[in-house]
Amino acid sequence: MSEDSRDENELPKRGQAAVADLISALERVDGQLATREQRVADYVKANIDSISTMTIAELAGAADVSTPTVIRFCRSLGCDGFKEFKLRLAQNLAVSLQYIQADVSEEPATVEHALDHVLGAIYTTANVMRKQLNPERLEEAKEAIIGSRQLLVAGIGGGSSMLAQEAANRFFRLGIVSTAVNDSYIIQMRSATLRPEDTLLLFSSSGETDAIVGAAKVASAYGAKTISISKPYTRLSQTVSIPIEVDLPEDPDIFKPTASRHAYLAILDALAMSVAYETKDATTENLRRIRSSLTAYHGRTGPQPLGD
Repeated sequence: MSEDSRDENELPKRGQAAVADLISALERVDGQLATREQRVADYVKANIDSISTMTIAELAGAADVSTPTVIRFCRSLGCDGFKEFKLRLAQNLAVSLQYIQADVSEEPATVEHALDHVLGAIYTTANVMRKQLNPERLEEAKEAIIGSRQLLVAGIGGGSSMLAQEAANRFFRLGIVSTAVNDSYIIQMRSATLRPEDTLLLFSSSGETDAIVGAAKVASAYGAKTISISKPYTRLSQTVSIPIEVDLPEDPDIFKPTASRHAYLAILDALAMSVAYETKDATTENLRRIRSSLTAYHGRTGPQPLGD
C-alpha cells in the first residue's frame, strides 16, 4: 500500500506495529541520522505537540528539508510513512502525557504519608464500587459458581492475574474444583474444554483484552456459564452471561498502585463468602480438613489465616 493510498486513520493491526514508543525512538536515534533527517528530528522534538496537525509539506518547510527527507526520517523510526508517523506519535502522546507532564512532588513521600494516601484511595474506590454493584448479578454469579462441575478463572496482566489466582485459592477451599490461568493461549484452550455444567470467571480492568473476550466467546459457544468482573459497556460485559460491572476512578498519582484491584478483591471475597454460607455443610468439612492437614504439617494450633 502506498503512502498516498493508506487510509488517513489507519494504523497497523494490533501487535504488528514496527515501533511501539516513538518518543523513545526519537531519543534513541538522536545523532545517528543523516544531517537532513536530524533536522526533522530536532524540529519534531521541539514542537512535538503540534506535529499531528501538520502536513508533510508543512513539516518539510519548517525543518528546511524536502518531503522525501521527511519520509526517510519516518522510515528510520520504523514507520511506513508520514501518515503512520503522525498517528503513532499522537497515540503515543495521548498515553504518555500523564507521565511527561506528571505533577510529582520533588520531596519523596514518607512511608506514613504513602500509607495514608493508599488507604484513602482504597476507601474511596470501595465506596464507589459498593454504590455501583447490582446485587442481582452477584446472586446469579453465586448460583453459577455453586452449581459448577469446575471453575476456570482467568486474568491477564498484573492485577487481573493476581485476582484470578486468588479466586482459585478461595474456591478450592469450598470444595469447588478451581483453576487459574493467565496465558492467552492456555485461556483459549482451556475455555474450549468447558461444558454447560462448568463456569468461566474472568477478571479484566479494561473489559477489552482480546484473549479474555475471546475466551468468553469460546466458553459461551460450548454452553458454559460465563462471569466477568470488569467495566460496563465493554466487549467483555456484552459477551458474558453474568457481567458484574464497576467503573472505578483511578488516582492521578502515577507512582501509586491502582486501588481498583482492592475493590475487585472485595467483590471476589463477597462471592466466596456467600458461596461458603450457601454450602456450609460441605464447606465446613473442607475447611476442617485443610486446617487439620496444616496443623499436622507445621504443628501450630492457634488461630491463623486458612492456608494463606
